[in-house]
Amino acid sequence: MFFVDTLEFEGLGNRSYLAGGATAAVVIDPPRDIDQVIAAAARRGVRIAYVAETHVHNDYVTGGLELARVTGASYLVPAAAHVSFARTPVADGDTVAVDAGLVLRAIATPGHTPHHTSYVLEQDGRGVAAFTGGSLLIGTVGRPDLVEPRLTEQLARAQHASAHRLATELDDEVPVLPTHGFGSFCSSAQAEGDATTIGKERTSNDALTLDVDTFVQRMLAGLEDVPAYYAHMGPANAAGPAPVDLTPPRRADAGEISSRLAAGEWVVDLRSRMAFAEGHVAGSFNFEGEGKLATYLAWLIPWGKPVTLLADTPRQIADAQRDLARVGIDRPAAAATGTPADWVPEGEPLASFPRARFADLAQVRERGDEVVVLDVRRNSERAGGSIDGSVHIPIHELHGRIGEVPDGTVWVHCAGGMRAAIAASLLDAAGRDVVAVDDGFDAATDAGLPLTSA
Repeated sequence: MFFVDTLEFEGLGNRSYLAGGATAAVVIDPPRDIDQVIAAAARRGVRIAYVAETHVHNDYVTGGLELARVTGASYLVPAAAHVSFARTPVADGDTVAVDAGLVLRAIATPGHTPHHTSYVLEQDGRGVAAFTGGSLLIGTVGRPDLVEPRLTEQLARAQHASAHRLATELDDEVPVLPTHGFGSFCSSAQAEGDATTIGKERTSNDALTLDVDTFVQRMLAGLEDVPAYYAHMGPANAAGPAPVDLTPPRRADAGEISSRLAAGEWVVDLRSRMAFAEGHVAGSFNFEGEGKLATYLAWLIPWGKPVTLLADTPRQIADAQRDLARVGIDRPAAAATGTPADWVPEGEPLASFPRARFADLAQVRERGDEVVVLDVRRNSERAGGSIDGSVHIPIHELHGRIGEVPDGTVWVHCAGGMRAAIAASLLDAAGRDVVAVDDGFDAATDAGLPLTSA
């Protein structure tokens, strides 16, 4: 019998997999923090014999090289990938024996990258699981525009062909187990659901239901902005990432926090947006530890800028440190836990700003108060409707464009509240009067706010 264990990384919207038999296993697309992979194998009582990459990743730093070194596993990397370390090159059709009766077969599936490779786990010659990386996802495919702009259309067409190859070679009941598609910006569209099969995709995935020209046109028209930190992930993975260091960062007192802020460093408060709004260190930024911390902090922070973390508990610091290491922010400069009063010099006041609902904004407008409404959603979200008269600056552009926000009190909103809280903290740190709208965007219509369609 075989098994497949899924390791989920919600903050990045990705999955890794441990698959094998009674004594040995393979790990597909492992995370940077390999300790949990090793623990998963220990729970199964299996040896990690192989570590396999579907491609050189653009959205996170892999732990594959270090996992192979620590476990003695063979490191399978697509032969056409340009990397600077020793590995076992894998080409289309190559196979390795994972355990008795279990074989892993490589299938070239270019599209997400030119060298992208999927892997099919076969039991006694029959496919039982397809690890599709950034190729065939749940209801969509991986985006083709992360490698080189001149290759985007060519890779989009390759995605269509690769999806058809998988659908042709595999039976309908074979589970499709992608790495991307659960919130990762490596996906060309948001996946629907969390499980699928070749048969389900055959009837619902655009790559398998549309002709190639229509598919390419539709996919390219729907691509979102690329997170800025992606530019650093591919080179780090190609060079061979260093082992991760998750030991606790140095402890910062109020004086050091103040000095780091004065030096222009980032101080990031991981607490809930409710707690942050009530009271925080002036100049600090709010990226909730329970939200998409790694994605948005890595996207917004100037790359290489030292970051100090503030949180309620050491556990929150440790969890954040693990999340950030996955995207190459390896060591916080310092950290502090406790309450905001502990993080400021004695006698220094805390900063705060109000939170509100869309109904409150409607009342303010009805009174005739002059306020600025700032929408920090993505372009695709705004295209579905926006508050009449609102200013639009996507959250990932705001830090560099705060000077474009009109004068006055700024009511900032997104689709649900998390990104509005980040934006409110950026504006507050810049000295602006701000109100964070912590509400679902559907409530704007319920509140009677007039919407404009794109």
